[in-house]
Amino acid sequence: MFNKIMLWAFLLLPWPTLLFLGKKSVKRYMPVAVFVSLLVTILFEVAHSLKWWVLIDQIVPWGYITNVSFVYGIFLVGTIWIFHYTYRNFWLYLLVNAVIDGLFMFVLSNFFEGRIYNLVNFNQFQVFLLMVGLSLVIYGYQKWQEEVFKW
Repeated sequence: MFNKIMLWAFLLLPWPTLLFLGKKSVKRYMPVAVFVSLLVTILFEVAHSLKWWVLIDQIVPWGYITNVSFVYGIFLVGTIWIFHYTYRNFWLYLLVNAVIDGLFMFVLSNFFEGRIYNLVNFNQFQVFLLMVGLSLVIYGYQKWQEEVFKW
């Protein structure tokens, strides 16, 4: 039961924090957040097929493949927050992403593993590299978005 409450909290609690950012930032960075959520959803599909990890608990019936709470809650909203504060400085952006990804994979993962998921054919360092790689891809995507829409 605790796991389900935690998963619902990860899905729902981050969204109201966007009210503190303001409409302009949410509008500006929502496309990159949706894009990375799509990429992570695809990654979860690949991970399921290749048994990189297995999800143990979920809050929706199709959640045994994609961790909906993570991808469409804390990760999506967190992406907007990170871009809001760091986008203008690539090295700061990369550092913040590496620190957050590192904290998640090397500190918090020890709490979540066994409760929410189990790593099978992937280790923590590989997931960390995957996440940092994704941050590079989406930074490039946002640069492209900025050129297209000229905020």
